[in-house]
Amino acid sequence: MKAFERRDLVINELYRHRKVHVADLAQKFGVSEETIRRDLDRLDKEGIAKKNYGGAILNAHTNEDPSYSHRHQVNIEAKRMIAVRLLELINDGDSVMTDTSTTAFEGLRRIVEDRKNLTIITNSLAVLSEFQHSGQKLISTGGLLGPETSSFVGPTASQTILKYNVDVAIFSCKALSMTGGLCDSNEAETELKVLMQQQASKVVLLADHSKFDRIAFIRLFSFDKVDYIVTDQRPSEEWIEFLAKYQVSLLYPADSQ
Repeated sequence: MKAFERRDLVINELYRHRKVHVADLAQKFGVSEETIRRDLDRLDKEGIAKKNYGGAILNAHTNEDPSYSHRHQVNIEAKRMIAVRLLELINDGDSVMTDTSTTAFEGLRRIVEDRKNLTIITNSLAVLSEFQHSGQKLISTGGLLGPETSSFVGPTASQTILKYNVDVAIFSCKALSMTGGLCDSNEAETELKVLMQQQASKVVLLADHSKFDRIAFIRLFSFDKVDYIVTDQRPSEEWIEFLAKYQVSLLYPADSQ
């Protein structure tokens, strides 16, 4: 078993039981206790778990969905770097579906400046407010508005998404795992992202470097549903080989090679 596979299994144990013990995991996976301690050290540094005497407990923040205003300030320069590469995938006249991620918001900020005659379908109140005078055609999904997330969710939003077949779906997620797939924390928004992926000819995931080798509470789908991943740094060779296996095209700034 490879280290990343064992790591994800440890995370699964944390989600299932909320806490784990070094001795139990070492026996379960057939490795030394020192190996498990190193695994837990890494999970502690990544904020997924908190070490305690003899094991670790799940970090409650893994299940949390921070407010839109808080998320918008995190890794803002990385999001703007991603926006530059995203522009290559969008043509004049495209129809686009996008979620409420702040990374997608920064991508759209660049896109609406450089592309014409776009149709943008979104459940993001922030996108609708910011770009209402951009000259692009905006379609709101409607639905139940979440005050913290600035997003529309629920059956009305789902029905609107299913009405349209689009050129491109653009969205982000909270975590990427080689064994767990694409993961997120908000169940209602996750359902809409799955529908957006189904309705698009081209599926583009935006994920800065901090999202790799992490896991979150809800699984979106596997990598074979994604056509492009746009990020701000060159991932590890292990990730490059992994994504190639799923025929996912990877875009990142040229100076990070």
